Amino acid sequence: MKKTAIFSCVLSAIIITTSCATAGDADMHDQNDPYESFNRAMFNFNMKLDKYILKPVAEGYRAITTPDVRERVRSVFSNVKEPISAVNQVLQGEVVRSGVSLSRFVINSTLGLGGAFDVASGWGLEKHPDGFEETLAKWHVPSGNYLVLPFIGSTTPRAFAGEIVDSFTSPVYWLTEEYEDGIYAYSAYVAAKTIVTREEYLDLSNDLERNSVDFYTTMKSAYLQNKKGLDGNSADSQASYDFDFEIDEEVDDMEI
Repeated sequence: MKKTAIFSCVLSAIIITTSCATAGDADMHDQNDPYESFNRAMFNFNMKLDKYILKPVAEGYRAITTPDVRERVRSVFSNVKEPISAVNQVLQGEVVRSGVSLSRFVINSTLGLGGAFDVASGWGLEKHPDGFEETLAKWHVPSGNYLVLPFIGSTTPRAFAGEIVDSFTSPVYWLTEEYEDGIYAYSAYVAAKTIVTREEYLDLSNDLERNSVDFYTTMKSAYLQNKKGLDGNSADSQASYDFDFEIDEEVDDMEI
Protein backbone atom coordinates (compact mmCIF):
# COMPACT_ATOMS: atom_id res chain seq x y z
CA MET A 1 0.00 0.00 0.00
CA LYS A 2 2.80 2.38 0.87
CA LYS A 3 4.63 1.74 -2.40
CA THR A 4 1.39 2.27 -4.34
CA ALA A 5 0.87 5.61 -2.63
CA ILE A 6 4.46 6.60 -3.34
CA PHE A 7 4.27 5.84 -7.02
CA SER A 8 0.90 7.61 -7.24
CA CYS A 9 2.56 10.66 -5.72
CA VAL A 10 5.46 10.42 -8.18
CA LEU A 11 3.14 10.04 -11.16
CA SER A 12 1.06 13.01 -10.05
CA ALA A 13 4.20 15.12 -9.66
CA ILE A 14 5.34 14.22 -13.16
CA ILE A 15 1.96 15.06 -14.69
CA ILE A 16 1.64 18.36 -12.85
CA THR A 17 5.18 19.57 -13.40
CA THR A 18 5.49 18.49 -17.01
CA SER A 19 2.11 20.10 -17.72
CA CYS A 20 3.47 23.33 -16.30
CA ALA A 21 6.53 22.90 -18.48
CA THR A 22 4.46 22.37 -21.60
CA ALA A 23 2.27 25.36 -20.79
CA GLY A 24 5.24 27.74 -20.83
CA ASP A 25 5.63 29.22 -24.33
CA ALA A 26 9.12 30.57 -23.75
CA ASP A 27 12.17 28.36 -23.59
CA MET A 28 14.17 28.51 -20.38
CA HIS A 29 17.32 29.16 -22.38
CA ASP A 30 15.92 32.57 -23.26
CA GLN A 31 16.05 33.02 -19.49
CA ASN A 32 12.35 33.84 -19.36
CA ASP A 33 11.48 34.66 -15.77
CA PRO A 34 7.75 35.41 -15.45
CA TYR A 35 7.84 34.52 -11.75
CA GLU A 36 10.71 36.86 -10.92
CA SER A 37 9.06 38.48 -7.90
CA PHE A 38 8.31 35.11 -6.31
CA ASN A 39 11.71 33.75 -7.34
CA ARG A 40 13.60 36.65 -5.81
CA ALA A 41 11.69 36.27 -2.54
CA MET A 42 12.52 32.56 -2.40
CA PHE A 43 16.12 33.28 -3.41
CA ASN A 44 16.50 35.72 -0.52
CA PHE A 45 14.98 33.17 1.86
CA ASN A 46 17.38 30.48 0.68
CA MET A 47 20.34 32.84 0.90
CA LYS A 48 19.54 33.62 4.53
CA LEU A 49 19.22 29.91 5.24
CA ASP A 50 22.56 29.38 3.57
CA LYS A 51 24.23 32.28 5.38
CA TYR A 52 23.18 31.27 8.88
CA ILE A 53 23.03 27.46 8.64
CA LEU A 54 24.28 25.72 5.53
CA LYS A 55 27.41 27.70 4.77
CA PRO A 56 28.77 27.72 8.36
CA VAL A 57 28.23 23.95 8.62
CA ALA A 58 29.97 23.42 5.28
CA GLU A 59 32.88 25.57 6.41
CA GLY A 60 33.09 23.60 9.65
CA TYR A 61 33.10 20.34 7.68
CA ARG A 62 35.98 21.65 5.58
CA ALA A 63 37.89 22.75 8.67
CA ILE A 64 37.86 19.31 10.32
CA THR A 65 38.56 17.20 7.22
CA THR A 66 41.38 16.85 4.73
CA PRO A 67 40.96 17.22 0.93
CA ASP A 68 41.52 13.48 0.51
CA VAL A 69 38.81 12.60 3.03
CA ARG A 70 36.38 14.98 1.35
CA GLU A 71 37.15 13.44 -2.05
CA ARG A 72 36.43 9.95 -0.69
CA VAL A 73 33.12 11.13 0.78
CA ARG A 74 32.08 12.76 -2.50
CA SER A 75 32.94 9.53 -4.28
CA VAL A 76 30.64 7.55 -1.97
CA PHE A 77 27.71 9.88 -2.66
CA SER A 78 28.45 9.72 -6.37
CA ASN A 79 28.41 5.94 -6.27
CA VAL A 80 24.92 5.94 -4.75
CA LYS A 81 23.65 7.63 -7.93
CA GLU A 82 24.77 4.79 -10.22
CA PRO A 83 21.52 2.76 -9.90
CA ILE A 84 19.54 5.94 -10.61
CA SER A 85 21.58 6.41 -13.76
CA ALA A 86 21.05 2.77 -14.73
CA VAL A 87 17.25 3.02 -14.44
CA ASN A 88 17.12 6.19 -16.51
CA GLN A 89 19.47 4.83 -19.13
CA VAL A 90 17.06 1.93 -19.68
CA LEU A 91 14.21 4.44 -20.05
CA GLN A 92 16.32 6.27 -22.61
CA GLY A 93 17.03 3.09 -24.57
CA GLU A 94 20.70 3.02 -23.51
CA VAL A 95 20.73 -0.59 -22.31
CA VAL A 96 24.49 -1.14 -22.68
CA ARG A 97 25.26 2.07 -20.79
CA SER A 98 22.81 0.99 -18.09
CA GLY A 99 24.79 -2.24 -17.67
CA VAL A 100 27.96 -0.21 -17.27
CA SER A 101 26.37 1.91 -14.53
CA LEU A 102 25.17 -1.17 -12.65
CA SER A 103 28.59 -2.79 -13.01
CA ARG A 104 30.22 0.36 -11.67
CA PHE A 105 27.90 0.31 -8.67
CA VAL A 106 28.64 -3.33 -7.84
CA ILE A 107 32.40 -3.00 -8.34
CA ASN A 108 32.83 0.27 -6.49
CA SER A 109 30.47 -0.74 -3.67
CA THR A 110 32.57 -3.85 -3.00
CA LEU A 111 36.16 -3.46 -4.17
CA GLY A 112 35.91 0.32 -3.89
CA LEU A 113 34.85 0.21 -0.24
CA GLY A 114 31.33 1.54 -0.66
CA GLY A 115 32.33 3.78 -3.52
CA ALA A 116 35.13 5.60 -1.72
CA PHE A 117 37.44 4.56 -4.55
CA ASP A 118 36.50 4.47 -8.23
CA VAL A 119 37.91 1.07 -9.11
CA ALA A 120 35.56 0.66 -12.07
CA SER A 121 37.01 3.60 -14.01
CA GLY A 122 40.41 1.97 -13.80
CA TRP A 123 38.87 -1.05 -15.51
CA GLY A 124 37.57 1.05 -18.37
CA LEU A 125 34.01 1.43 -17.06
CA GLU A 126 33.55 5.17 -17.33
CA LYS A 127 30.90 7.06 -15.43
CA HIS A 128 27.87 8.39 -17.34
CA PRO A 129 25.51 10.10 -14.86
CA ASP A 130 21.85 10.34 -15.81
CA GLY A 131 18.68 11.32 -13.99
CA PHE A 132 15.00 11.50 -14.71
CA GLU A 133 15.33 15.09 -15.93
CA GLU A 134 17.67 13.82 -18.65
CA THR A 135 15.09 11.15 -19.46
CA LEU A 136 12.30 13.73 -19.76
CA ALA A 137 14.54 15.84 -22.01
CA LYS A 138 15.21 12.76 -24.16
CA TRP A 139 11.43 12.35 -24.42
CA HIS A 140 11.25 15.98 -25.62
CA VAL A 141 9.49 17.30 -22.54
CA PRO A 142 10.23 21.05 -22.35
CA SER A 143 11.83 22.36 -19.19
CA GLY A 144 9.39 25.19 -18.51
CA ASN A 145 10.11 28.50 -16.83
CA TYR A 146 12.83 29.14 -14.30
CA LEU A 147 11.79 28.70 -10.66
CA VAL A 148 13.36 29.19 -7.26
CA LEU A 149 11.75 27.05 -4.57
CA PRO A 150 12.30 27.22 -0.80
CA PHE A 151 15.01 24.79 0.36
CA ILE A 152 15.37 23.37 -3.16
CA GLY A 153 16.77 26.42 -4.91
CA SER A 154 17.05 26.93 -8.66
CA THR A 155 14.94 24.56 -10.71
CA THR A 156 12.37 24.22 -13.50
CA PRO A 157 9.18 22.12 -13.60
CA ARG A 158 11.05 19.40 -15.50
CA ALA A 159 14.02 19.48 -13.17
CA PHE A 160 11.75 19.37 -10.11
CA ALA A 161 9.89 16.35 -11.48
CA GLY A 162 13.25 14.72 -12.10
CA GLU A 163 14.40 15.32 -8.55
CA ILE A 164 11.23 13.79 -7.10
CA VAL A 165 11.52 10.63 -9.20
CA ASP A 166 15.27 10.31 -8.60
CA SER A 167 14.73 10.57 -4.86
CA PHE A 168 12.39 7.56 -4.98
CA THR A 169 14.76 5.51 -7.14
CA SER A 170 17.73 6.11 -4.86
CA PRO A 171 19.03 2.88 -3.28
CA VAL A 172 19.26 4.72 0.04
CA TYR A 173 15.53 5.35 -0.05
CA TRP A 174 14.75 1.69 -0.73
CA LEU A 175 17.09 0.57 2.04
CA THR A 176 15.42 2.82 4.60
CA GLU A 177 11.76 2.97 3.60
CA GLU A 178 10.89 -0.43 5.07
CA TYR A 179 11.76 0.74 8.58
CA GLU A 180 9.43 2.73 10.77
CA ASP A 181 12.04 5.41 11.38
CA GLY A 182 13.53 5.14 7.90
CA ILE A 183 12.50 8.67 6.99
CA TYR A 184 14.94 9.98 9.59
CA ALA A 185 17.81 7.92 8.20
CA TYR A 186 17.02 9.07 4.68
CA SER A 187 16.75 12.70 5.82
CA ALA A 188 20.16 12.39 7.49
CA TYR A 189 21.59 11.07 4.21
CA VAL A 190 20.12 14.03 2.28
CA ALA A 191 21.42 16.52 4.88
CA ALA A 192 24.92 15.04 4.75
CA LYS A 193 24.89 15.06 0.95
CA THR A 194 23.78 18.70 0.93
CA ILE A 195 26.65 19.71 3.24
CA VAL A 196 29.18 17.81 1.13
CA THR A 197 27.91 19.50 -2.03
CA ARG A 198 27.89 22.95 -0.40
CA GLU A 199 31.49 22.53 0.76
CA GLU A 200 32.61 21.53 -2.72
CA TYR A 201 31.44 24.86 -4.17
CA LEU A 202 32.33 27.18 -1.30
CA ASP A 203 35.11 28.97 -3.19
CA LEU A 204 33.19 29.25 -6.46
CA SER A 205 30.04 30.59 -4.83
CA ASN A 206 32.04 33.08 -2.76
CA ASP A 207 33.75 34.39 -5.92
CA LEU A 208 30.48 34.68 -7.80
CA GLU A 209 28.75 36.51 -4.97
CA ARG A 210 31.69 38.85 -4.46
CA ASN A 211 31.89 39.77 -8.15
CA SER A 212 28.16 39.94 -8.91
CA VAL A 213 26.21 43.16 -9.22
CA ASP A 214 22.98 41.14 -8.96
CA PHE A 215 23.65 37.72 -7.43
CA TYR A 216 20.16 36.46 -8.27
CA THR A 217 20.69 37.12 -11.98
CA THR A 218 24.16 35.57 -11.86
CA MET A 219 22.88 32.39 -10.26
CA LYS A 220 19.95 32.18 -12.67
CA SER A 221 22.24 32.57 -15.67
CA ALA A 222 24.66 29.99 -14.33
CA TYR A 223 21.88 27.48 -13.68
CA LEU A 224 20.25 27.91 -17.09
CA GLN A 225 23.57 27.85 -18.91
CA ASN A 226 24.40 24.57 -17.21
CA LYS A 227 21.10 23.07 -18.41
CA LYS A 228 21.50 23.96 -22.08
CA GLY A 229 23.08 20.66 -23.07
CA LEU A 230 20.00 18.67 -22.00
CA ASP A 231 18.02 20.03 -24.94
CA GLY A 232 20.84 19.88 -27.43
CA ASN A 233 21.35 23.64 -27.42
CA SER A 234 25.02 23.43 -26.64
CA ALA A 235 27.92 21.49 -28.05
CA ASP A 236 28.83 20.49 -24.55
CA SER A 237 26.48 18.45 -22.40
CA GLN A 238 27.87 20.12 -19.31
CA ALA A 239 28.91 23.69 -18.64
CA SER A 240 32.21 24.43 -16.97
CA TYR A 241 30.43 24.63 -13.65
CA ASP A 242 27.68 22.58 -12.09
CA PHE A 243 26.41 23.86 -8.82
CA ASP A 244 23.43 24.88 -6.81
CA PHE A 245 24.49 25.40 -3.25
CA GLU A 246 21.01 25.97 -1.94
CA ILE A 247 19.40 22.97 -0.22
CA ASP A 248 18.27 20.69 -2.99
CA GLU A 249 18.82 17.58 -5.02
CA GLU A 250 16.55 15.15 -3.31
CA VAL A 251 13.07 15.50 -1.86
CA ASP A 252 13.51 14.46 1.72
CA ASP A 253 10.28 15.53 3.34
CA MET A 254 7.84 13.08 1.77
CA GLU A 255 6.42 10.55 4.15
CA ILE A 256 3.41 8.67 2.90
